[in-house]
Formats: sequence, structure tokens, C-alpha cells
Amino acid sequence: MPLFEMLTPAPLGAAGLNYLDAIRHSGPVGISVLLLLLGASVASWAIILLKYLHLRQAQKQSVAFLDAFWQSKRLDAIYQAAEKLSMSPISQVFRAGYIELSKVTSQQTESGEQRYDLGGIENVERALRRAMVAEGTYLESKVAFLATTGSAAPFVGLFGTVWGIMGAFQDIYLQGNANLATVAKPISEALIATAVGLFAAIPAVVAYNFFLSKINVLRSEMDSFSSDFLNIVKRHFFNK
Repeated sequence: MPLFEMLTPAPLGAAGLNYLDAIRHSGPVGISVLLLLLGASVASWAIILLKYLHLRQAQKQSVAFLDAFWQSKRLDAIYQAAEKLSMSPISQVFRAGYIELSKVTSQQTESGEQRYDLGGIENVERALRRAMVAEGTYLESKVAFLATTGSAAPFVGLFGTVWGIMGAFQDIYLQGNANLATVAKPISEALIATAVGLFAAIPAVVAYNFFLSKINVLRSEMDSFSSDFLNIVKRHFFNK
């Protein structure tokens, strides 16, 4: 055979893998694995989109709230601004602290006392901590699914591949022919499950790490704001 004929690639249509036929021939277990991985991938991409929009809005509104907080001199005006920035976790922490502070001050006013005891500031601090926990939990909602998909999808895909290879070798054994031509096609079909598992896992892992870093930043900002707010409350209400 001439050298140029040996180097000429075969037509893609003749040697290409028909993925639809490979999926149909993968059997009930293989099809179930592929459907499970595709479903996890679709759900992951939906969560990625929704969580990205949520965190971007939360960060944007948090910046706007902090600007309003440090520029205003009245807590009631800040509270009105916080009601309009409901996506900001920092504004929600402030609202919880302000509501608790209003309860403490109203109780002291009704009793006719002008001196606020340390129990009041402890109530405000607890309200701030509860709000931070609640907001942190809300920020992390649905993110755990991305971690689960990223860690489990490759193993699910590997299970589908192993199952497909077992069936392929069983067919080869029944045919009594184990040359490269008969082995390559069924094994390549079985590897589709691993490829789909990686396709589902890689974006989920990247998105999970990205979202976790954003959530940690917001947690730090909530903690810093809580400390600043407590210092302001102590200085103006509990040092009389």
C-alpha cells in the first residue's frame, strides 16, 4: 500500500461513534445512569444561574446599604432604607438588631427608667447573631447540591462505565472474538457514562468553590457590621 494512502484519515461517518445508538444499546442500567447524570447537570446549571444572580444582587445591595448606614445619622431612616434592600443580608441583620433595640428602649421608657441595663445589649447581640445565622443559611441554600453533584457524579459515571464494560466483555465472550475491532467499540460506548459524569461534576465543583468564596465574604461583612452596630448602640444607648 502506498504511504500516502496509509496516512489518509478514514471518513468521519465511517469510523465515528453513533452516540444515540450507544445510549440505546447501553441497557436499562446504562440509560438510568445517563438520565440521572443529565438530570443532575440540568439542576446544577439552574442552581448556578439562580445563585449567581442572588449573590450578585446581595453584594450590590449590601454595598448600597452600608453607604446609607454610614451616611445617615438616624436609625429609623436607615431602617427605611433597609426595607428597600431586602436582598442584602447585612440589611436584614440590621433590621433584626433595630427591632430588638426598639423593644428594649420601649420597655425602658414605659417603666420610666432612662438607664439601660446590660441585659438589653445582650438581647440585641443575640438578635444580631440569630439574623446572621439565618442569613448565612439562606445564602448557602441549594449550594450543597452542587457539592454533592461534584463529588458523586464522577462515581456514578464510573459505575455506568464499569457496568457497560462488563456487558461488553460478556458479549465478546459469547461471540468468541476478542480482537481490537470488537473490543474498541463497546468499550468506547461504555465510556460515555464517565464523560457525562465529568460533564456534570466539573461545572458544579467550580461553581461551588466560587459561591463559597462569595458567601464567606458576605459572612465576614455581616460579622464586621454586627460589631460596628453593637459599638454604636452601646455608645449611644447603654452608656448613660
